Amino acid sequence: MTSRDELAKRREAEAERIAILLARQKGVRRASIKGGDGTVAWVSENLCIGCDQCTIVCDDDAIELYLKDMVSPLLEVPSNRKARIIRDACTGCRLCVLSCPTDAITMIDK
Repeated sequence: MTSRDELAKRREAEAERIAILLARQKGVRRASIKGGDGTVAWVSENLCIGCDQCTIVCDDDAIELYLKDMVSPLLEVPSNRKARIIRDACTGCRLCVLSCPTDAITMIDK
């Protein structure tokens, strides 16, 4: 039978293995996303859920949230937050793209 200490060590080793794999995958994804001086982030409004993750990671203050009226009359929510890129402030660093949980942000040419 497996002891608690052995189980804790196995869980810790598995957590470390998963963290390494996720970091490697993030590095591969970052390398495949175009970025740099000639690019700017773009938000697909219909995919944006207003989670605020992009504004947290943006070091350039190039993203702002604004309120948008809901399209569906079934939801009784007066407004919904959406992200908007401030093009002049965006440096093309790609951090917002990597942080977006719904893949609403992409990089486009300026």
